[in-house]
Amino acid sequence: MSAMSEMSELSMVGPVLFKAACPECRARFELSAGALRLAIGASRRTTFYSFVCPECEAAVRKPAGERIVELLTRGGVRTLRLAAVPEPGGPGPALPREPAPTS
Repeated sequence: MSAMSEMSELSMVGPVLFKAACPECRARFELSAGALRLAIGASRRTTFYSFVCPECEAAVRKPAGERIVELLTRGGVRTLRLAAVPEPGGPGPALPREPAPTS
């Protein structure tokens, strides 16, 4: 299938909606790609998607595995790639070496 025919088929489908649920009020609803944000970090712990519940207005953050990342990305959800930050107490950026003292 050519890229042009794929694009024309996609434009005929209409907006993509994602099913979601709020852990606070337990409401279930559908959200457009514009209502979701995807953050991709260096680990599973720092890769998540977020949205605001349309029922109770709670800020919701849920983990996003590889499949969720793929679906949200293909569906047009805005993506933020998080920079790797060293863990506290872990190795940080390399510091310049000081010359050895001469005596």
